[in-house]
Amino acid sequence: MNKKVLHTLEFDKVIAMLTNEASSEPGRELCLKLVPMTDREKIELAQQETSDALSLIISKGSLSFGGNCDLTHTVQSLKIGQTLSLKELLKISGMLVNAGRVKGYGREIPDDNSLKVYFDSLDALSLVSDEINRVIISEDEIADDASPQLKSIRRSIALSGERIHTQLNKMLSGSLRTYLQDAVITQRDGRYCIPVKAEYKTHVKGMIHDRSSTGSTLFIEPEAIVELNNSLRELYIEEKKEIENILKELSELCSVHTYELSENQRLMTELDFIFAKGQLALSMNATRPLFNKKHRINLRKARHPLLDKKTAVPIDIRLGDEFDLLVVTGPNTGGKTVSLKTVGLLALMGQAGLNIPALDRSELSIFTKIFADIGDEQSIEQSLSTFSSHMKNIVTILKYSDRGSLCLFDELGAGTDPTEGAALAIAILDRLHKQSIRTMATTHYSELKVYALSTEGVENACCEFDVNTLSPTYRLLIGIPGKSNAFAISEKLGLPKEIIAAADKHIGVSERSFEDLLSELEASRVTIERDKEDVAEYKARIKELQDNLHAKNEKIDNRRESILRQANAEAKEILEEAKRTADETIRIFQKAGPGATMRDLERERDKIRNAINKKDENLALKQRPASNTGKALKPGDIQIGDAVKIVSMGMEGYVNTLPDNKGNLFVMCGALRTRTNIANLVKITGDELEKTENKREKERISLQNKSYKTGESTSKTLGISAEINLLGKTVDEALGELDKYLDDAYLSHLPSVRVVHGKGTGALRSAIQRYLKKVSYVDEFRLGEYGEGDAGVTIVTFK
Repeated sequence: MNKKVLHTLEFDKVIAMLTNEASSEPGRELCLKLVPMTDREKIELAQQETSDALSLIISKGSLSFGGNCDLTHTVQSLKIGQTLSLKELLKISGMLVNAGRVKGYGREIPDDNSLKVYFDSLDALSLVSDEINRVIISEDEIADDASPQLKSIRRSIALSGERIHTQLNKMLSGSLRTYLQDAVITQRDGRYCIPVKAEYKTHVKGMIHDRSSTGSTLFIEPEAIVELNNSLRELYIEEKKEIENILKELSELCSVHTYELSENQRLMTELDFIFAKGQLALSMNATRPLFNKKHRINLRKARHPLLDKKTAVPIDIRLGDEFDLLVVTGPNTGGKTVSLKTVGLLALMGQAGLNIPALDRSELSIFTKIFADIGDEQSIEQSLSTFSSHMKNIVTILKYSDRGSLCLFDELGAGTDPTEGAALAIAILDRLHKQSIRTMATTHYSELKVYALSTEGVENACCEFDVNTLSPTYRLLIGIPGKSNAFAISEKLGLPKEIIAAADKHIGVSERSFEDLLSELEASRVTIERDKEDVAEYKARIKELQDNLHAKNEKIDNRRESILRQANAEAKEILEEAKRTADETIRIFQKAGPGATMRDLERERDKIRNAINKKDENLALKQRPASNTGKALKPGDIQIGDAVKIVSMGMEGYVNTLPDNKGNLFVMCGALRTRTNIANLVKITGDELEKTENKREKERISLQNKSYKTGESTSKTLGISAEINLLGKTVDEALGELDKYLDDAYLSHLPSVRVVHGKGTGALRSAIQRYLKKVSYVDEFRLGEYGEGDAGVTIVTFK
């Protein structure tokens, strides 16, 4: 593939997108080198690797290769015995650590995954990376424990530095204080000095190492610490020498594994490149295309990869099956060029081993050459017009194209006299058609539409245009020529109607008839498509009903067979039981003999009758208990205070106690405390709970109104205390008393009451507060404050 075609079809932009998905520099460089291939085995392998990477990304998540770096120069240095720097050794360590992590990522992938061989071939060399990381802290620092000698030397350096500082501090705070510019210790050329005023240089004996920019300060090394500085200098030299030895040992350790290092880098770079292809496929919603050997293209719901996948309209394109030449017509801005580029670009992507943004089972073929004449290629430098530039490209295409080529033309024959341009376009396309070269061309010429209609193996296509909204839909319709709709578009853009009417007069009768025919075809197509959609919808509905009916019949058949099997089994059991009973009866009478009394015989007959009656009871249909449509309650499903319904009694109430080990509990139904089992309860929730609360509230209001009439309220107010003491009572006892007390207090118009429950373990307090949440006439409740009883008291306020 020549670079010009790759640029024309914007393959380089897809490569830029691919490069952004790679996570290492070597991986990005490999992405930039990707070009379409023509070897079928290599293409299929590349497609398989891309699809396998996509599957791993979906199932296991993304994979980073950031630690992968180019070690070519480093490995060459190791081969010739050079000592590596701290930075180079850290690069090796980083790459090996990343290789270990990548190898772990691929440890459990299936054997049929094409990438498994890459993961299995990685060698993390953990001993090498661990040793490097133990010795080297950063690019500028080696650990003290890198070797015993280095540790000893650095300990001596620290001691020497302390002795020097001690000596200098004595000088700074002693007789030399008046001669100093500042009471500080500094270093010059690696030796400790003190800043002395220039006028006092004769008062401080020692070596001058530096002078300030103004000359007012001299940096002098006092005689007293010269030997100490010399010793420190020697220690630094020893340290440097020991570090060199350490780096040499690490380099020798790495030099044994130069092959593994090079192989790791190659594998990591390949994997980074492959996973970048998988990540790109994920971002494009791309799939693996099928490759045929018949130079056939069948793209299903294909999208141009550079368009927004959320707004791009997918298109279906066929070429090379019933026809090898496709002529695409329609208005400008209708999507003709995009359709052309989509075919070319997806063909390039497929042959480069990239998944394509189209539905699965989309087909491509391997083209040895792809040519494209698209866009305005006017060249001022070469004094070529637009027509001349296009014609130069076409000459090249006609010269080098063969049956294994794919040729794409945009606005073929444009840029010159329409009559001559149309004639040239027909001649060019007819030449390619006779050579069976797969070709796709866009045009405005009606002559090419007629050529496609009248020539076998040539097909028309159009980019759909909505005449009602005067806007393109960007759908590609194969088998139908398209109108240019120039008048409609011009009118929409504001061209005066009188100009459009005048232009219409200049159209010949044959041209007008042809355009009218196209309009009628388009209208018929739209109607047929709508009918097809309705028919497809009806078919889908009928199919759904058929499936449901079939499933229901199958279920009935299975149920019937099950009932018959069960009935036969029960009948057999009844017969065997009857036989046993008869045998037993005969045996008893024979055993009784002539001496048996009538009473004995009657007693045996009663036994047999009772056995038969018991069997009849087992076989008889039992009356079903009241249906509990809800889920069976478990002890953990209910708490004290929950609203429930006793199914067998049809009564509603509130849970008063938790169920025991047999499931028995008490429920307060108004003032009645009823014992029942949890299996006989249905929890009231939602609307039913609201109805129950409203019912209870009405009962309280009714009772309250009666109290007003009889004067009972006044007498109760005088007798009801504003406090109830529940200390020492069990939860069941306390809640029973509290329920009655709150009813009386509320009917007595007490604004609030004080419930004394004590602190203890907090179980009684929690049960009381859960119960209070369920009482409809309680406005709020809180724990007592300081002076009210603290956490041992709950203050309840009524509505």
